[in-house]
Amino acid sequence: MTADLHTGGDALPAPTSPAPPADGAPRPRRSRLRRWLRRAALGCAMLLVAVTAASFAYNGFTAGRAAPPPGLRYVQAADIRTRYQTWGATGSPVVLVHGAFETVDTWSRLAPLLAGNHRVYALDLTGDGYSERHGPYTVDHFTRQLLGFLDAMHLGGPGERPLLVGHSSGAAVVTEAALRAPGRLGGVMLLDGDALDTGAGPPPAFKYVLIDPYRTSLLRIGLGIDAVIRSLYDAQCGPACPPLDAAGLDQWRRPLQVPGGEGALWSMLAEGVPGLPADRVARLAGLDLPKAVVFGAQDDVFTRQAPYETARRIGAPPPTLIPGARHLTMISSPEAVAAAVDQLIDAHGISPSVRP
Repeated sequence: MTADLHTGGDALPAPTSPAPPADGAPRPRRSRLRRWLRRAALGCAMLLVAVTAASFAYNGFTAGRAAPPPGLRYVQAADIRTRYQTWGATGSPVVLVHGAFETVDTWSRLAPLLAGNHRVYALDLTGDGYSERHGPYTVDHFTRQLLGFLDAMHLGGPGERPLLVGHSSGAAVVTEAALRAPGRLGGVMLLDGDALDTGAGPPPAFKYVLIDPYRTSLLRIGLGIDAVIRSLYDAQCGPACPPLDAAGLDQWRRPLQVPGGEGALWSMLAEGVPGLPADRVARLAGLDLPKAVVFGAQDDVFTRQAPYETARRIGAPPPTLIPGARHLTMISSPEAVAAAVDQLIDAHGISPSVRP
């Protein structure tokens, strides 16, 4: 009986090993790898489709734009409908020019201090704040807007020559304005800025990596998180700055939520931080204008030598360094900045005048 099981009938063939591939390559393992890669690629594609659909949906849900705050003042400055503010009624004029992604409101702690002795003016450069968004967002265009603002405010004539204070990238704008119209100005102060075109800004690949709809979603999500705004503010301003309350958060958030704010942001990021070539900035040294350089002593946007190099480049006295201050000195140390402005004006006899 046992023998019949092994010898009788149709015996099963003995198992055999598969013949190796003719070229000797381990094809089963390669096939498994290909299957895994196809599945991974399919998973990534499905994830991309899902994320893209969610991004479009989120952008559509948040498409409503904020309105500018009520009660803002505007004037036509060159080709830009320009938001501005003034403080003080007597004394020599001082015009405050903000840096990238700042506004008139950035000066809200400094301007009232200056207004005790001066007539103070501040404007929103195009692309920021609540002025008309009208590119290109370049030093040339900003400067034309600034000089147009002086015209609109009737500044620049005898007894009405203002001191221009340019913060951060605004230093390049006031430098270029001085080079174009030195006879219209009473002096120039570079505040936390060297006026140079250093190539600072996002890498060139930025515009290819952060594209719509994703960049819009990321921006709107970030703006909606108070902790994100506070962390950026604290990093630039330092411990001496007042904490941001609800009004402070709105001051930094809302300009990017009004119509045109997002598009202008992407355009400005593509342009990079505004600045001038070093030889252009150095021409300021040849102008017979009062000049000053003021920096936060702990400003980590620039090197420790930048204030001294800037002062030498433009023919100014040694820089004023404000202890404990970082990059937003007009917020963290308004009294020290106001004192530096008064010192520059008093030292050079920039004569005050009273406007009717």
